[in-house]
Amino acid sequence: MVVIRLSRGGSKKRPFYNIVVAPKAERRDGRFIERVGFYNPVASGQAEALRVAFDRVEYWTGVGAQMSPTVDRLVKQAKGAAVAPAAAAA
Repeated sequence: MVVIRLSRGGSKKRPFYNIVVAPKAERRDGRFIERVGFYNPVASGQAEALRVAFDRVEYWTGVGAQMSPTVDRLVKQAKGAAVAPAAAAA
């Protein structure tokens, strides 16, 4: 089975997460198939906190990949943020 989950990076007390597609049996920070985004929970100022490649997430979920609950929440959050500026510009 293939899952879309977070892989932790960054230093102590400064987490940074890659959103990756990986086999379920692999370690959290182990080998992965594809990186489809990132999440930086400590981003401040103009730094980008979340980026998701929606086309790749849709492809992987279409072929049977399961999203972790946290990644599911982040993808929904990113879709909402992507729609809001477009609605404000119209």
